[in-house]
Amino acid sequence: MSIPTILIAVGDAALRQSVKRQLMGRGYDLAEAADRTAALEAIENLGPDLVILGSWGKGEGDVIQAAQDIRVFDREVLLILVVSQSTEDIAFAALRASINDYLKSPFSSAELLARVSHCLARGARPTPSPKHQPPDCGLAGCERLIGESPTMRVVKSYILRAALTDSTVLITGESGTGKELAAEMIHRNSLRSEKPLVCVNCAALPDSLLESELFGYERGAFTGAAGSQRGKFEQANGGTVLLDEIGEMDLHAQAKILRTIEGKEISRLGGNKNVPLNVRFIAATNQDPERLMTEKRFRLDLYYRLNVARIHLPPLRERKDDILILFDHYIRELNQRFGRSVVGFTDEALDYLLRYDWPGNVRELKNLCEAIFINLPTRKISFLDLPYLYQKQLKEGEALPQSERERLLSALFTTNWNVSKAARALNWSRITIYRKLEKYHIKKPLRDAGR
Repeated sequence: MSIPTILIAVGDAALRQSVKRQLMGRGYDLAEAADRTAALEAIENLGPDLVILGSWGKGEGDVIQAAQDIRVFDREVLLILVVSQSTEDIAFAALRASINDYLKSPFSSAELLARVSHCLARGARPTPSPKHQPPDCGLAGCERLIGESPTMRVVKSYILRAALTDSTVLITGESGTGKELAAEMIHRNSLRSEKPLVCVNCAALPDSLLESELFGYERGAFTGAAGSQRGKFEQANGGTVLLDEIGEMDLHAQAKILRTIEGKEISRLGGNKNVPLNVRFIAATNQDPERLMTEKRFRLDLYYRLNVARIHLPPLRERKDDILILFDHYIRELNQRFGRSVVGFTDEALDYLLRYDWPGNVRELKNLCEAIFINLPTRKISFLDLPYLYQKQLKEGEALPQSERERLLSALFTTNWNVSKAARALNWSRITIYRKLEKYHIKKPLRDAGR
């Protein structure tokens, strides 16, 4: 499987090496060019997916001209411009040169990675096979927990730290945020990874079957018990038990779980001896455990036994920076599955979807993508390609103001005409902001000109 190729075409050697260091180990093939001739040769020979373009010592006009030259060789390659100053004149010049985004030096590593990831997610070359690989976070299975927003980076980092211990873990988060996936990652990166991970669906476990399912039974323990049977806890010996949706368990069942965790042994139903238990417990719930305790629906002692390492998976509406990456991932995955070559969404469709609250979180987004593919969309998914219920809900809910121009003006005035903040508020790049300003002939008010 190929991965994105990034050409770092920056004249300043120190800056070029700095950019390279920040991108190393992030899942990209990197190439360098120290001057204009080398950059054009590399583009012609390598066909990079993205070029990070910096000045070669002749000012901003030099790099704008280089961008125009690059477009002669490749009209599709993504371009990120590195500038020493950020002005509207430069922004409009970059727009006319078809530059996708730009960074003002100095910039942070997080800002560089975010711009690169955003560009690749929005503007990947049409291809039926996946190329974009998320940055390596040091976790086995990291690529399945999709998201590079600051919040998700913190979550992944803590998952790795928790995995390397043997502490009990409590995972919270709304339905569809990936709690079971997080538990799987903890197990895969732990010292118990060679042993089983056994999932217990606490919400689907009737009281009458609790003991036999979890602890097992001996022959003759009840009518129909023709032989002995190991329970789920014993099946996981040496490995990990995931108590999924533990908030749905009644207090009586919670007491049995607590005794098992504390005693580290079980007794099969109908048996007369204890079986030692060597397992790690991970619990997950889509409810608020603190609220459950105040309502006397969750045992305080079990809560403190489980809540040693606490991981909260944020809802998608609180990490909208990841929506484009998620769409990119699932479109590429579905392209392979359906044999299609869909390249993304139209701006109109994205405007609606980026403002949607996603109550079903990542699971809902994934299912929406599959529903769209069943309707056999064209190269770009339009608003009319969305399932009818989504179209109706987004329209009726007034997910967007009626006019794109009004949205842009509202964001600019709300942020005191700060283009970077307005871009973040609208989930656009700064280049997109300037493109819309030019499209709608919007100029900064004179009363703000001296600020």
